[in-house]
Amino acid sequence: MDTKQELQITDEILISKIYIIRGQKVMLDKDLAELYNVEKRALNQSVKRNLNRFPQDFMFQVTEKEFNTNLKSQIVISSWGGTRHLPYAFTEQGVAMLSSVLKSERAIEVNIRIIRMFTKLREMLFTNKDILLKLEKLEHQVVEHNSDIQVIFKYLKELLTPEQPERIPIGFKSKKK
Repeated sequence: MDTKQELQITDEILISKIYIIRGQKVMLDKDLAELYNVEKRALNQSVKRNLNRFPQDFMFQVTEKEFNTNLKSQIVISSWGGTRHLPYAFTEQGVAMLSSVLKSERAIEVNIRIIRMFTKLREMLFTNKDILLKLEKLEHQVVEHNSDIQVIFKYLKELLTPEQPERIPIGFKSKKK
């Protein structure tokens, strides 16, 4: 594949093909085959011929429950109404290992882009994690100050509407109760 066609793979396209399954960022065999411009069957055959390169933490097959819960609405299904086989999910390490199995120039170029995207996502996660920690700290301070502010408002209301001392009635008092 020429570089012009490679440039059509935007960061948005790559991000849209990254899913979170079992708490891991993964890409599916169908999407990887599309990006590498090979048939899904050919990609899976190459992986099966080199299965020792893909331990469970590099690649796993999605369960039916995971597929129905997480992926079904996001994946285009085959023409007969369902997928014939549950997809394989590749972690970042599995995607990196694919470059040693698929030898085409396009596969190498796409792999480099995907690995860079995984790295960028990880950096964004760490940046957002710092922001979330700061927000959590700020929220805790606001909660502490919130009770102080409520006390201040209580005293302000008392100052604005002071309690009137009980008044002694004026006038004729009878001795009967």
